[in-house]
Amino acid sequence: MQENPTSMRVPDAGVRSLFTLESRWQAWLDVEAALAKAEAELGVIPKDACDIIVSKSQLDLLDKANIEEGLIRTAHPLVPLIWELARICGDEAGGYVHWGATTQNITQTGQLLLLRQAHRIFLGQIGRILTAMADLAERTKDMALPGRTHGQHAVPATFGFKVGNWIDELCRHVVRFREAEPRVFVAMLGGAAGTFASFGELGPKIQAGMAAHLDMQPMSAPARTIGDHQAEYVCLLGMLAATCSKIAREIYTQMKQEFGEVEEPVPPGTVGSSTMPQKRNPKLTQDMVAAAAQVRALVPLALEAMQTEHEADRTTSLMISHALQDACGQTGDILSRMETLLDGLQVDEARMRRNLDLSGGLIMGEALMLSLGAHIGRQEAHDAIYDAAQAAATTGDSFESLLAKDETVRAHLNADQIAELLDPTAYTGECATIATQQAAHAREVARDLAGVDV
Repeated sequence: MQENPTSMRVPDAGVRSLFTLESRWQAWLDVEAALAKAEAELGVIPKDACDIIVSKSQLDLLDKANIEEGLIRTAHPLVPLIWELARICGDEAGGYVHWGATTQNITQTGQLLLLRQAHRIFLGQIGRILTAMADLAERTKDMALPGRTHGQHAVPATFGFKVGNWIDELCRHVVRFREAEPRVFVAMLGGAAGTFASFGELGPKIQAGMAAHLDMQPMSAPARTIGDHQAEYVCLLGMLAATCSKIAREIYTQMKQEFGEVEEPVPPGTVGSSTMPQKRNPKLTQDMVAAAAQVRALVPLALEAMQTEHEADRTTSLMISHALQDACGQTGDILSRMETLLDGLQVDEARMRRNLDLSGGLIMGEALMLSLGAHIGRQEAHDAIYDAAQAAATTGDSFESLLAKDETVRAHLNADQIAELLDPTAYTGECATIATQQAAHAREVARDLAGVDV
């Protein structure tokens, strides 16, 4: 999971480092220690053996060369680690290492421990992003710009209204992530085929004890074929990435010279092109869009990994591990870029105002129609404004002059009223209110996330 070296450098969120080989080994050791504690508490293994296993379950105490040699010899991801832990625990205590468990019990539970750490990082990042969005929404709540539908001017809006909509969507992702926690972060200990055969009737209690020591919930049915909870998390990451990509694409478009309404941070010394020295390319947003596409592409893989045959199949374990780890790494990068983007985003209010005037008042067609419609009915008013608008678009005559010449319009609206109705800054509806409300919502959610302990 190496970051693209051509991507714009941003602060490392620390997600990728969670999924290194050594991090995985330590997570597995943590699960082995929790297993020993749960078994000792129920008298399955001696307490003295448990104490030794727990004290030795630290990667820096193990001989990594022995583990690596074992990996080459066995082609098994966990057995060499178990051998080395058993060796340093001594003959007696070492004989109780990994008692009754199977590989996937340890590796899957360990992977979810790492995922939970990534989850905490994501929530922290989202909290900071929401705070930055709240500031931006409040600052730009009255900055009028063309609202666009189907790529064309529709009615006026404000930039703060856009940001408010981003906040609304992002806050729902927070709800989804928090609601998924008890489903996703679960410990599995069912033995070879998930039947508890190696533990007997104490099996469910041992699993519950192991889960408690890891501050997790136990799986209600610890089948090795169950992967919907892991797939769900990849799906959530895909949805979050889609939202971030949508925001990045919006800024990417608004940054084009033809729009010129915003500009992402372009630090001094940033080179946009080897041959065109004038280029100020949208690197952050391009990186985000590219990374988000990769996260979304992992969703089908995660769903495919749910198709596990019989009682276990290493094939699907490999698939979901890849999907989770790569999706997490990319998501951490996307959110880091989003933080940098929002912290340094430049907003050009004057250019937004000029863009409002590009259509010569046509953007105010709805306001004119509704005002005229109060006198003659909506449909007849629509027809009158439509005729003037289409003539303005095709003849080059000004929309205002065409309205003033139209007998139907002139019979009910005078020149001053028409001029007033052509002011786009007076027709932004509840944009400022929505921006303000969503900013307050963002701050509330961010405060809650600041105290998150998953």
